[in-house]
Parts: sequence; structure tokens; C-alpha cells
Amino acid sequence: MASAYGGPEVLSVIEVDVPEPGPGEVRVAVRAAGVNPFDYKVYSGAFGADPARLPLRLGGEAAGVVTAVGAGATGPAGPVEVGDEVIVHRAPGAYVSDLVVPASAVVPKPAELSWEEAGGLMAAGATAVHVLEAIGLGKGDTVLIHGAAGGVGLVAVQLAVARGATVVGTASEAKHELLRDLGAVPITYGPGLADRVRAAAPEGIDAAADLVGTDEAVDVSVDLVADRARIATIAGFERGARAGIKLLGGSPGADPGTQIRAAARLELTAAAEAGRLRILVAGSYPLREAAAAHREIMSGHTTGKIVLVP
Repeated sequence: MASAYGGPEVLSVIEVDVPEPGPGEVRVAVRAAGVNPFDYKVYSGAFGADPARLPLRLGGEAAGVVTAVGAGATGPAGPVEVGDEVIVHRAPGAYVSDLVVPASAVVPKPAELSWEEAGGLMAAGATAVHVLEAIGLGKGDTVLIHGAAGGVGLVAVQLAVARGATVVGTASEAKHELLRDLGAVPITYGPGLADRVRAAAPEGIDAAADLVGTDEAVDVSVDLVADRARIATIAGFERGARAGIKLLGGSPGADPGTQIRAAARLELTAAAEAGRLRILVAGSYPLREAAAAHREIMSGHTTGKIVLVP
């Protein structure tokens, strides 16, 4: 929980009572909670610093075991029962040991996923699905994914390959082998990026996804993709708005993709269950070390997801 606006030093763990679930709700004993850039932006002041909102509960995704259910607790996959292993998204305030949420936020956890993998699946996964839908990615397309080795990027690469697309992904050189393993053509970002992409995809780029928010990502995408309706960003909102590309997410003026992201949950669990989707966990931290987890993700150099384990 954030007791003030600022950096990770404002985070602390406090004791609170856990309510019983009401009609249509479930209580979940959290086994892992995903950490996402949005989490630290909330208390950084990036979305305003109204003191009336303090303290701020953090987190938006989790995985755990159902410990209580209210009347009529039915999720997207059917009735929810005590003992079910589930993934929760959206899950406001997921940095907790026990969480009460609407049953509509709960989907079954694939047995193939560890708690850490399950806890970090949905925020990145649903975003990746939204991005690929927004740019109309399909079989035979060639797509440029900026930030291909990040949390969203790794899922987007795998889903794009599964759709029959050719993927060119930007990342630091140390992450190129991983991207090759996932079926992408890795490219180092930095000066000369557009020329390197042209060399890697001589027949051209049909669509592009900016998952990092840099001017380079937007500029190169606009340079290489003829149809700006097939370029989307989840982070470069100011530059993207000026370029006339699609803005996706929670920023003012962006498309939140609420229905697409909600529908993506069962698609993602099915892909994971079938072995078509790997969730890479970069690291896990005890809940009491959330500040350290945030410092790591703020570095911008993690490969995969960071999770908290209560």
C-alpha cells in the first residue's frame, strides 16, 4: 500500500480486515500477484496526486485458491467453488494475502502454470491480445514489435507467431537468443534501427506495436508501415497522438479495449494449458519487499514478469 505519493520508499505492508464475499463475489487466498508498470505510476503522481485518494491499494492481477464464495458466484467459465485454483483479473488491490472480488473476475488456473506464472499472465497477456487485435494481425503478416522481450512483448511475440505472422522484435542483444527460441527475428534497438528492420524484412512491415513508448519506436513504425491504422502504442501516447496511430490502454483518449481484454482471459488460459504460451518470470519477491520489486521493474531491463508472493 502507498501511504503517500513518491517513489518506492512510500510503500508499506499493513494489516486490514478481510470481508466475507457478498452475492456474486469470491474470496481468494493469493499465492502470487503480478507487478506491472501501472502499479508504480499510480503512486508516482503520474495520474495526479490527490491526497484524498491515500492510502492507495496497489496491484491488478493475482492467482490463488478460492476460500469462500457468495451466493450465485459464477465466473466466465462457470460456477466458482471453494478450493478452486484461479487467476484473478482485473483484481484491484491485488497486493494482499486475501482478496475479495466479483466472480466475473475469476477464471480457472491451468494446472500447467506455476503460481508465479499464473499470477503474471493476465495483465500482460490481455494487453498483448488487445494490441494484436487493434493492428489486425493475421496469417502472412509481418509485424514489428518494439520491446519484444518485455512482459507484454514476450506474450505478443508468441501469440503473433501462433497467428501465422512473421515477427521482427526489438531487444537488447543479450535477449536475442530468447526471441529466436520463441520464433521471432531479433533486432537491436538504437540508431539505424529502420535500416536493420528493412534488412531483416525485405518484403516490408505490415503492422507495428510499440510496447516501450520511445520516440524511436513510434518514428520507425511510422516510417516502415504504410497504414497508420495498423500501428499501435501502449506507452508512447503523446508522440503517438501526434503521429496519428492507435493509442491503447488507460491513458486519456486511449482505447481501453475492455471487452477484448476480458474475452482474452479464457483464450490465454487455453493457450497456456495447450502448451502454446510460455510465461517467463524474471523474479519473485515477498510481498513485504514490494518496493524492491518496483525498483527492478522501473529499471526497464527485466525479461518477463516480476511477481509478489504473499
